[in-house]
Amino acid sequence: MQAIWAIRRTAWFVFSLVLGLAVLGSGSLSAAEPTWAEKMFDSRTHDFGVVARAAKVTHRFKITNLYQEVVHIARVRTTCGCSVARPSKTTLASGEVAFFDVTMDTVRFRERKSSVLTVVFDRPLFAEVHIPVKAFIRQDVVLAPGSADFQAVPEGEAASRTLQLTYAGRADWTIKQVEIESTHLTARVEETQRGRSSPGATFDQVAYDVVIGLKATAPAGVFRGTIVLITDDKKTPRIPVLVEANVESDFTVSPFTAGVVPLGTLVPGRARRLSIVIKGREDFRVEKIEADSDSGAFRTKLSKSKRRVHVIPLTVTAPKGVTELRESFTLTIAGREKPLTFSVYGRVVTVAP
Repeated sequence: MQAIWAIRRTAWFVFSLVLGLAVLGSGSLSAAEPTWAEKMFDSRTHDFGVVARAAKVTHRFKITNLYQEVVHIARVRTTCGCSVARPSKTTLASGEVAFFDVTMDTVRFRERKSSVLTVVFDRPLFAEVHIPVKAFIRQDVVLAPGSADFQAVPEGEAASRTLQLTYAGRADWTIKQVEIESTHLTARVEETQRGRSSPGATFDQVAYDVVIGLKATAPAGVFRGTIVLITDDKKTPRIPVLVEANVESDFTVSPFTAGVVPLGTLVPGRARRLSIVIKGREDFRVEKIEADSDSGAFRTKLSKSKRRVHVIPLTVTAPKGVTELRESFTLTIAGREKPLTFSVYGRVVTVAP
């Protein structure tokens, strides 16, 4: 049995070595380098800082397939039950983007917690990327609900959410100000309680309503931001509050990844056909579609009918002498003053004859 396992290990080593040399020789992917997988991540560590108990604590890591080969994520694991990590997708074609949302459990855990996220790849070669994350979870400050969540907000409409923040400790504890990162958000605090929570209580309690507004100027799409409550604590004055929103346009374009329609890997002179799906809240008619450039790489055909969902066929033929193909399109909708816009992107590779 040990001899069989030794043969298997030797075969896997030889296979990996041959594949690594072939890949390196092709110039398509430097997978023979130990850091090939690490280079795909936008960052490889995160410190959440000091956070309130029960607050939603999430950070998004971005990973981009920089190579011509398909990349596959075999599994994701963490070293602590205080954190959970989920990839948005596990298979990435060339140029595609995925996200890892790492969430810390601030309900069951207290004080300083750290964890290491390990992302395991099995294609095109085996690799592991280790990402440490940490947070300090306060016991004396509780936030409920744990974030300001704006779901299914129509584009052009304002909305607001109210959270309750409770502090147990000093009678004179105060929130001094609010820092707002985004111009699409507003925030204010209103004190609702100060003093002993009950006659037998051994500590003072201070409570605030945190009112967060999403402005009508927020663009369509997924939005994530943070407001920070500045308190009079000398050591840890900052309390971050997560704001998430899904602002819905009256029209949606798919497939869509990180704001771009992916074309995948293209070969010069070889046509690739795909479908762009435009969905509206009501029946509509597409008057015209225009590319920003006159490259001639794209051909399409529009339907003159009025319907709620339009499937627009797009034929892409990459020209010679380019390594990538980018294009922006403008879609004119009958009766809609503002046109729709979307972009496409693909990598161009040369295949041997």
